[in-house]
Amino acid sequence: MTATSVAIQAIGRNRRPRAPREKWGNPWVYLLAVILITICITPVLYIIVGGFRTNSQITQDPSGWPAPWQLANYGEVLSGPEFWTAAWNSTLVGLGTTVGAVALGVMASYVIARYDFAGKGVMYAVFAAGLMFPVTVAITPLYLLVRNLGLVNSLGGVILPQIAFALPTTIIILVPFLRAIPKELEEAASIDGTGRLGFFWRMVVPLSLPGVVTVGILAFVGSWNGYMLPLFILTDSSLFTLPLGVQNFASQYSVDTARVLAYTSLSMLPALVFFSLFERRIVGGLTGAVKG
Repeated sequence: MTATSVAIQAIGRNRRPRAPREKWGNPWVYLLAVILITICITPVLYIIVGGFRTNSQITQDPSGWPAPWQLANYGEVLSGPEFWTAAWNSTLVGLGTTVGAVALGVMASYVIARYDFAGKGVMYAVFAAGLMFPVTVAITPLYLLVRNLGLVNSLGGVILPQIAFALPTTIIILVPFLRAIPKELEEAASIDGTGRLGFFWRMVVPLSLPGVVTVGILAFVGSWNGYMLPLFILTDSSLFTLPLGVQNFASQYSVDTARVLAYTSLSMLPALVFFSLFERRIVGGLTGAVKG
């Protein structure tokens, strides 16, 4: 055997096998996905593009493109105080709901996940059952409760119920995260002299941060898009959130369709951007909850 043949055989043995080509799968699945994405995105694009048109353009060709593009509608909405007031109110309500839901949810999830006590399963089942009761079902008794607390026509009357309705989702997601934390860490922390509260703040909260970020984003987006509860609680236009601001603006300028579309697109844009930026964190948090 020559040296050349030996070298060729050595190269053949050392050569890595080619990775198998990825299969694209069933093309009908991709076609169905494209159709569903188109159905979901088309109304949003219509509203955004409609804000760049004039009323005459919308009347003559409702499905056409702006010719020419008009920036005046968005400029008039942004220059008015109504939009910024509603945006500020939505921000306060969203932040208050997020902080309350995350803080209470982490503490309740920690107790359910790490301690054994009588009624633990019942407590978890009660929170899980909360997912089956939307705001529309409990709006009448909820309004009576808020009225008895003296919180009607105040942002606090919107924040507190939204925290309660955000807790079931928060706890369902966070409990698997906290259960997955090894008990050996808690035992080692106790040997080092760390109490239960110290272990909670130093170990539990940092380790469950992906789940905390996920539930925080979901609580904020849900509060930002909330409509039914603010509709019943708030009566002063200066306290309206953006969903109520859209309704109020559409009632005042019902003839100016292009301007209403511009206001609507600006109202939903923050939630879309916020959700798009943190989409990976949401998916990662939900995946960790399923694995846990």
